[in-house]
Amino acid sequence: MSSDRAPFSVLFVCLGNICRSPAAEIIFTHMARERGIAERIAIDSAGTIGYHQGAPPDARMTAALTKKGYDVFGASRQIVADDLTRFDWIVTMDQQNFRNVCELDTHQKHVGKVRPFVGFCREHEVKDVPDPYYGGTRGFDFVIELLEDGCAAMLDELEKRV
Repeated sequence: MSSDRAPFSVLFVCLGNICRSPAAEIIFTHMARERGIAERIAIDSAGTIGYHQGAPPDARMTAALTKKGYDVFGASRQIVADDLTRFDWIVTMDQQNFRNVCELDTHQKHVGKVRPFVGFCREHEVKDVPDPYYGGTRGFDFVIELLEDGCAAMLDELEKRV
């Protein structure tokens, strides 16, 4: 990569930005560091609602990630229309998030940037990354399993680009 090229940028999006999308950001960052390409990728997460603005990741997701050896970081924020310009990939956790993000693209200039996360998964065939917020521990563990699957595939694709 030439030194004048901006890093490739990825934004993960879920509903409140306290469970799925921050976990994706954390896992993706961890994996990118392990592969030695983290400095070539700008990584962030956001929610389609601002209800949890400034909050850290959910305590149950934090516990599940910590148990798997991930360093937990971040604070919730809401996606804004400018994010459509700032990021190369906007990766949504479910179909409703996908629709909500596409609604921000009022002039349909960024259609190809918005991608469902499950489209990257190789080991799991699911329609959405389920929201574990109202479930138990197993739900958080399953979401992490899905995110690890998709994040690894995303990085395989990005290693060819960055």
